[in-house]
Amino acid sequence: MRILFDNCVPAPLRRVLRYHEVKLASELDWQRLQNGRLIAAAEEAGFDVLVTTDQNIRYQQSLADRRIALLVLTTQNWPKLKPHAAKVATALDDLVPGSYVELDFGF
Repeated sequence: MRILFDNCVPAPLRRVLRYHEVKLASELDWQRLQNGRLIAAAEEAGFDVLVTTDQNIRYQQSLADRRIALLVLTTQNWPKLKPHAAKVATALDDLVPGSYVELDFGF
């Protein structure tokens, strides 16, 4: 699975996802792309999933007719997220094209 991390997603999370191809938006020089433009660029580049911490994205962007799935994390704090990394990996494995999933870690 090809996964794109938005700018706010903690980069250390990619180590947990070693069976997937993970790229950071900054590695592709996409750090200035936001919302719809980032989703379109990721989809065009063949990414399966965009991982973000932007909890408002579902209200700002429609996934109708999109192939890319969105996974939204409710924190960008790596020390808080780290104990839940396996939950993130499981959620990624369960995503289907065009889906939206928000993981709430209870903090």
